Amino acid sequence: MSAEKEYFAHESAIIDEGAVIGKGTKIWHFSHIMSNCTIGDGCNIGQNVVISPQVILGKNVKVQNNVSIYTGVICEDDVFLGPSMVFTNVINPRSAVNRKNEYAQTLVKRGASIGANATIVCGHDIGEFAFIGAGAVVTKEVAAYALVIGNPARHAGWMSEFGHKLHFDSNGIAVCPESKQTYVLENGKVSKKI
Repeated sequence: MSAEKEYFAHESAIIDEGAVIGKGTKIWHFSHIMSNCTIGDGCNIGQNVVISPQVILGKNVKVQNNVSIYTGVICEDDVFLGPSMVFTNVINPRSAVNRKNEYAQTLVKRGASIGANATIVCGHDIGEFAFIGAGAVVTKEVAAYALVIGNPARHAGWMSEFGHKLHFDSNGIAVCPESKQTYVLENGKVSKKI
């Protein structure tokens, strides 16, 4: 007798054998969870989502409606993927050329948010707590805490872990208006002041 599943899946969701799904995760309408992917505890997988083989999602990842997460993508804990955002996994796709052995890895680090309709070109990592604006097209690495917007995505500031734009003083110090956490900007990098 098999153990009771510890996650929720809507009856219209398709979950292939060999998918690993964490406790408390919710999978909604018309989503397809493919074999050999790993979804952590407490995730929310929206409607019409595809999660391909070898994809890894950490704990508490929120995937909004109409997102396809292709082989090569790894999302650490607490990542937010906005509605209809896109990951690619081949830099030069052609219908008539099989490039399954050329998938590029994209790592989305802890706490990062990717806005609605953004595109992440494969092979470009997204730093911790980075914030990718809606519709942005990411064509290079994104630093931790960076805010990027536009096509191609360009640096437009820095964000706190609570998702507020940071305003640094002449000493390179900023305070999140919500959490009151202090951040330091030094040598083009942001870190939390300890």
